[in-house]
Amino acid sequence: MANKAIIGRKVGMTQMFTADGKMLPITVVEAGPCPVVQVKTVEKDGYAALKLGFIETKEQALNKPELGQFKKAGVKPHKVLKEVKVDNAESFSVGDVLKADVFAAGDKVDVSGVTKGHGFSGVIKRWNQHRLKETHGVGPVHREPGSMGANSSPSRVFKHKNLPGQYGVENVTIQNLEVVKVDVARGALFIKGAVPGPKGSVVTVATSVKSK
Repeated sequence: MANKAIIGRKVGMTQMFTADGKMLPITVVEAGPCPVVQVKTVEKDGYAALKLGFIETKEQALNKPELGQFKKAGVKPHKVLKEVKVDNAESFSVGDVLKADVFAAGDKVDVSGVTKGHGFSGVIKRWNQHRLKETHGVGPVHREPGSMGANSSPSRVFKHKNLPGQYGVENVTIQNLEVVKVDVARGALFIKGAVPGPKGSVVTVATSVKSK
């Protein structure tokens, strides 16, 4: 379980250079500020976690159950309300605000987000399959999946075959990324490598659970 976590928004990608001239691919994440709306403990809830808010919004944008949680905590309404598991939740109080400085340069983190949606896609785009030969006698479709298996036996298509379908919009976690720089003034984390999701999407940054 992580001991540090925060909600952020993917700004985009850039690059940075090390002292020896090596170029690093960097993802910029706008991390926080995230007020603590609820503290969950092992004694009371069976596990330790923090419920965090992110991106302030108007009261009219929330329904009554959502708004009630913020009013109970005495926190302004936020667009995103997300729970993150941390092993030291009891050290926080309702109303505390988590900012980008919870992390430091050199920290190893896991970043979770929802991948880009590609809609209904064929097998070449979705599964990187080869196309059929573009010669006489092949086709008329050259991007189809190909044979589905034997005919009379088993007389069906086996489960889990790579077929066309919905591609993207999946919860994905990229592990063991490195925080290269923390810009406290701008509330930004500069993370080495790519993270899931399009620009502007909400991501969760937490201490790596399988740190190398």
